[in-house]
Amino acid sequence: MTSVLRWRHSPSSRRPRPRGVWFATGIGVVLVLVVAVGGYLPLVGFLGGATASTAGLVPFPVVRVAAVTLLGTVVVLALLLLAGTRRHTTTATIAVVAAVLVALATTAYPVVTVAVASADRAGDVWPVVTDLWQRFTG
Repeated sequence: MTSVLRWRHSPSSRRPRPRGVWFATGIGVVLVLVVAVGGYLPLVGFLGGATASTAGLVPFPVVRVAAVTLLGTVVVLALLLLAGTRRHTTTATIAVVAAVLVALATTAYPVVTVAVASADRAGDVWPVVTDLWQRFTG
């Protein structure tokens, strides 16, 4: 009886992960790092610099961007962990593709947020500019 229990619980009885799972996970980690280091960090630095150099005329919602970044990071890490623990290459590949798409969406969020906030701010600025012009022209 102990030999049957030992056979059921021995780690060698589990099917090994195919190489495709390791390749997919490795490629996913590299792509996510490229998106983060090559896209997200320079972009957020640029937007933060634009906000600082325009004295707040270009708004940068730090709290929302930080919250979306944290949420995106957690989801990407969970998807990469999911990919690395799968036993089928197809499932791992789907998880990696989802992780890269979430990383790209997290990277695009600050640009969209700043663009929308700037458009709202520009709508607020136009009446002030026209009022000043009317005062100046008499």
